[in-house]
Amino acid sequence: MSDPNDSLAAEKTLLAEASQKPLPARMGTYAKLSGPGWLQGAITLGGGSLAGSLYIGVIGGYELLWLQPLMMIFGVLMLSVIGYVTLSTGEKPFRAINKHINPVLGWGWLIAAMLANLVWAMPQFSLGTAAIQQNFGILDDDNGKYWCALLLFVIGAAVVWSYDSGNKGVKVFEIILKIMVAIVVVSFFGVVVAMSGSLDWGAIFTGFIPNFSLLSEPASKFTEIIKESSDPGYWNDVILSSQRDRMVTAAATAVGINMTFLLPYSMLRKGWGRAHRGLATFDLSLGLFLPFFLATTCVVIASASQFHGKYDEGLLDAGKTTELSSSLKGKYRKNITPRVAEFTEEGELKTAEESQKTHDETISEEKKGLSKEEWKNKLQGNPHLAKLGPWFGLINDKVPEVDRKIAAMLISRDAFQLADSLENLTDKKAVSQTVFGIGVIGMAVSTIIILMLINGFTVTEMLGAEIGGMKHRIGSILPGITGALGFLFLWDNADAHFWLAVPTSVFGMVLLPIAYITFFLMINSKSLMGDALPQGNKRIALNIAMLVALVAATIGAGWSIWSKVQWAGVTAVGVFILAAVVAHFLRSGRSTEK
Repeated sequence: MSDPNDSLAAEKTLLAEASQKPLPARMGTYAKLSGPGWLQGAITLGGGSLAGSLYIGVIGGYELLWLQPLMMIFGVLMLSVIGYVTLSTGEKPFRAINKHINPVLGWGWLIAAMLANLVWAMPQFSLGTAAIQQNFGILDDDNGKYWCALLLFVIGAAVVWSYDSGNKGVKVFEIILKIMVAIVVVSFFGVVVAMSGSLDWGAIFTGFIPNFSLLSEPASKFTEIIKESSDPGYWNDVILSSQRDRMVTAAATAVGINMTFLLPYSMLRKGWGRAHRGLATFDLSLGLFLPFFLATTCVVIASASQFHGKYDEGLLDAGKTTELSSSLKGKYRKNITPRVAEFTEEGELKTAEESQKTHDETISEEKKGLSKEEWKNKLQGNPHLAKLGPWFGLINDKVPEVDRKIAAMLISRDAFQLADSLENLTDKKAVSQTVFGIGVIGMAVSTIIILMLINGFTVTEMLGAEIGGMKHRIGSILPGITGALGFLFLWDNADAHFWLAVPTSVFGMVLLPIAYITFFLMINSKSLMGDALPQGNKRIALNIAMLVALVAATIGAGWSIWSKVQWAGVTAVGVFILAAVVAHFLRSGRSTEK
């Protein structure tokens, strides 16, 4: 018997022994054998989760702490279902869907996962490069981003190829990912510990109680200031729309379409089968839910404590303008512009806009070729360079202060602005920049690695190749190539960003609830599940829980699609569903003929 088979037989023996023990006694065995769940944790803790958590803290404060964990519980449920189906049948899901359910659903699932891998690798390279340059101040010159992209690519390719090298490579790979996920969690947890003395822990614990009234009213900290504004109705709608958008997007994206592809294939790659079904559910709880809960909660807490209901005074007072104020002015201008016409004359506004354009061009020219540190030094010697410009001077004179405060409070922040604010709070640069930077880099690198891993699986299934072969390895490095090149030459271009990100996002969101429906049909398919088909009250409870998760994902996806592309998105959904229906009847017709 070969070594891999010996190892798998030993695993089954351990699981058989553990199954005779009470649940607490099984935990040690399950923790020792866990693996695929950590891969899920590594991909979900990426740039999207970081950005989402940051803005949830800005818009909802501690009151939305319950949102992401609840949505992830639904996601873990659906992943557990596809895991149960895969481990019960031993069939590869793509082939099982095509054979037992619908080939349009199968191919749509695969293509959506592949697109997500190729496109969403780009912002991970951007995030990782920014962390290297901004948090650590290295490779921060004209050619720095190229070296950063190459470094991230080499790390990702080396780790993924170790996964493809055999059973020992899989174990090494999983150990590396567990360490990286732990680094992310510990880094963000360390940030919260450093600022713990200034936190309102009562409000934090209350924030884990679900509050669905936030779908119909703004967070409490905005309520009073909205009443004082020049147009309470306008600001109420703006804040409420932003809150709803974050809430329904979390429902749609807690689990990405490519995550649903990764789990079953990573389980099959380890040789898991029916004996591992209990372990699989525990693995998702330990490797996916727990790290996601800890990391995103810590980011929301840090963001809420620094930004919720607060604003940068330099945006409203020219005498207090800083480099941070300058970095926020674009988002501030976007938020306040709809109110400007109410208080200014067209002629003076046009003049201010022309002067602002000249001012911004001058600043851009002065900043060209300088590192972050060099620019800081230049600002110290030339404070006038930090001024926001004539357009902002005009609105500070004309627009009511309360409106300007609200617009400044609603600015979304990135990880590096949060790190800067924490530096002022803790007076410890090592905590705010280095520790936070390690967490951000861990997020970027681990996500790049997993996107590459998933793509290897999608390519082998698409081509009918074997896992671990050369086609698998070539498929694995494709997201590294598109991610690095896309970041360097496309991602900062607004038009390219739109045409890459929007269709991929919409297609993935369309497919997520459809994938959930597919999993629902699979676990209820007698021809597929055989004697593993759930029975009695267990089946009823499972189906009810799946329907709740399906409804949440469908509402979230529908909202997100409509807000992005409206009728084009609805048309895309309709065309896909029509194709699936046609394929269903064609398949039924062939079955009848046989």
